[in-house]
Amino acid sequence: MSDRRLVQRRHRKRLLIAFGIATVAFNVVLFVIDQRLERTGGPSILGLEFAGSAEQVDRIASEWGAHGVYLARLSLWIDFGFMVSYGAFFTLAGLATRDFAREHGRRTLAAAGLVVPYFAAAAAIFDACENSVWLLALGGHATSLAPVATGCAIVKFTLIGIAIAYALCGLAAWLWSLRRAGSR
Repeated sequence: MSDRRLVQRRHRKRLLIAFGIATVAFNVVLFVIDQRLERTGGPSILGLEFAGSAEQVDRIASEWGAHGVYLARLSLWIDFGFMVSYGAFFTLAGLATRDFAREHGRRTLAAAGLVVPYFAAAAAIFDACENSVWLLALGGHATSLAPVATGCAIVKFTLIGIAIAYALCGLAAWLWSLRRAGSR
């Protein structure tokens, strides 16, 4: 392995650790806010993400009340940082999976790695579009775009689900290779 590739791997590993920690930290903060949001008597933020219509957005906002709407907006703003962290983490994890698969002759995993690592970044972009609409809607604007935001949420969850599954396949393949190397 060349010195350049070794430096790139070390750099990627550090970035994976940093973005992994950030992803977990943002997730914890968003979880706490979501728990408080549910205590207002309305749904969690997922209820808003799948509202699908202006009427549903209005119903959810009235169930939440002013404090719940404040918490939802706070969650949506914080989520922008979460998008950066999970998008970067799972993109880097996917690239690491692809590189591992190439080096160890796992053709199917390597072939999927031509596209799948970028699904996480695409999910974050759909998440940003979605949140922008919800922030407007909770401010009383653009509620007619609720179906667009819900569509973005569906695409986001699909893409990030595939990206996570790919990274987990990479982790399983790596662990399997360690086990096989240890049994030699």
